Amino acid sequence: MKSDIEIPVSKDIFIALIHEWNDEFLSKDWNAYILNNKKIPIEMALIVSKGYDENRKTSMMRHAIAVVAAKSFEKIELVQEDVLMLNNEFYVTYYADNKLYERKFLFEKGTVTTNNLTTIPLIEKDGIFAK
Repeated sequence: MKSDIEIPVSKDIFIALIHEWNDEFLSKDWNAYILNNKKIPIEMALIVSKGYDENRKTSMMRHAIAVVAAKSFEKIELVQEDVLMLNNEFYVTYYADNKLYERKFLFEKGTVTTNNLTTIPLIEKDGIFAK
């Protein structure tokens, strides 16, 4: 019976923190994005984010994105500098091909720095991919 249960594996979906200019605050900020590198759109993307370490934790933030088009991206949230000193977890659930997918992404504390920047495909800006 258990062998009949198919658990789909989430592929070609990524979370990245992009270091970009904010015209409103006149500073460079970190923004979280979801990237869909699939050839099909994903629907009803639900993203729950939180920061934590051994002694502290942030409140959970919940975001819903109706559709992330194929080979595109959507902004999730601004991530404050103070939170980058914690582990930052993004738990993503979405529908594609009439199946429900889920995946956890993690930015370990201390890894989100300008020294670790790389060009993020699709967005073509400097950022860091989550593990």
